[in-house]
Amino acid sequence: MATATITVKGMTCSGCVNSVTKALKGVEGVQEANVDLQGQKATVTFDEAKTNVAKLKEAIEEAGYDTE
Repeated sequence: MATATITVKGMTCSGCVNSVTKALKGVEGVQEANVDLQGQKATVTFDEAKTNVAKLKEAIEEAGYDTE
């Protein structure tokens, strides 16, 4: 398992946190996703054999948010 912290821009409320969390958990291989509204970041634990940071960022961007 690997853990990555991704900066997420554009979140303004708990609904945004829920959207990003749902998008990340929908990616195959994601074990845990903790999204921090105040810190504007997502910490994700995932199986490197099934996914990677690029795919995680893509899922966040498809949900309508920007990443760094």
